[in-house]
Amino acid sequence: MLVLPRHFGHRCAAWLASVCMVWLLAGCGPRYEPPLMVGTNIWAGYEPLYLARDLGYYKGQPVRLVELGSTTQVMDALRTGRLDVAGVTLDEALTLAHEGVPIAVIWVMDISAGADAIVARPPITQVTQLRGRRVGVEQTAVGAYMLQGALQQAGLKVGDVTVVPLPIDEHVAAWRSGNVDAVVTFDPARQTLLKEGGKEIFDSRALPGEIVDVLVARHNALQCCEQRIAALLKGQRQALDYLAQHRDDALLRMSRRPGSPPEDVGVALAGMELPDAARNRSLLQSPAAGAAPSPTLHDTAQRLAQIMRAKDILGHDVSVQNLIDARFVREPSP
Repeated sequence: MLVLPRHFGHRCAAWLASVCMVWLLAGCGPRYEPPLMVGTNIWAGYEPLYLARDLGYYKGQPVRLVELGSTTQVMDALRTGRLDVAGVTLDEALTLAHEGVPIAVIWVMDISAGADAIVARPPITQVTQLRGRRVGVEQTAVGAYMLQGALQQAGLKVGDVTVVPLPIDEHVAAWRSGNVDAVVTFDPARQTLLKEGGKEIFDSRALPGEIVDVLVARHNALQCCEQRIAALLKGQRQALDYLAQHRDDALLRMSRRPGSPPEDVGVALAGMELPDAARNRSLLQSPAAGAAPSPTLHDTAQRLAQIMRAKDILGHDVSVQNLIDARFVREPSP
């Protein structure tokens, strides 16, 4: 009969305990975290995010910026869950919410004040001359809204022009080939067309406060990835500070990705407001009790939703109240 040493049981238990400890320690090591997928198209109002990346503000953070060719691609990726966070216009956020895509606005990136425009080919010098002309426009709510707003102010209807569906990355090529007489566009394509002889006949200053770019997050990202979203927005705040303090270097860095001269980036930024943390707080939060009322994003979204509903851009009402999540702009409790 095999006789085991009297201490074998103790030694075996100790050995098993050490093996289990190794397994436990291995489990406590660094774990792979899928990065927060953040998508935008090329637009000067989104450049602070890429400036933050260029300056190393996201180093070591599970945040990945994804550049897509058009807003249409951004919206499609958001619909299918390939993006967690995305830059879209406010009316596009309303469109996505109308479709049932589970998103919330978490930050206002920019408010257009001339950066969006209709550029026409000479001899067209005013919107009334667009009757019977071919107008290129991206098949998004902002494109439709800009075109309808311009035509309405000129006493025209959409049926008075020939609408040519045109993604933003095809605007310049369509212009050069002569396929369109005018384009509803934005920078950097806008400045390229102006340099090639185009005439700006309408811009977003005629629609004050109504063309707003926001960051939206899918609800599942808000549930699982709050710290990563906070890191993303911290980088945005730091980049805005850097832009204010080191403008020339910031413009140089911001010009590399779109391939535009730094002065063109400066011109594009001059056509918009880039809200900082304090401004975002006032836009996303309801006014405190006793405070003077001020316009909020809720007000803008409500007004915009009503306009879009009246123009059949939206098929039914959208709950604006549930569209805004202000958790990332609240001041910490004292």
